Amino acid sequence: MEINLAYYKKKDWFKFLKMIDDRESMFDTWKEWNKSYLKTKQGLISQGFLVNEIIVDLKELKKYCNSQGLKNDGKTRSQFVAN
Repeated sequence: MEINLAYYKKKDWFKFLKMIDDRESMFDTWKEWNKSYLKTKQGLISQGFLVNEIIVDLKELKKYCNSQGLKNDGKTRSQFVAN
């Protein structure tokens, strides 16, 4: 079974933090986030999932949120990378 995981580039991290609606639930630094991301990715792989790393284009994410009338939160970002 395949699963898509959102991946954010280090250079985009502060811009990403400024644009999300759930800032309080997000890691402060890219390094913290990346550590959690790698742990999650490895856990899914060990459970037999094929993990597709989807590099998130922030402009496309913003466009998606606006066109769908959705908040830029974890649920919406998951939907975005699933599509």
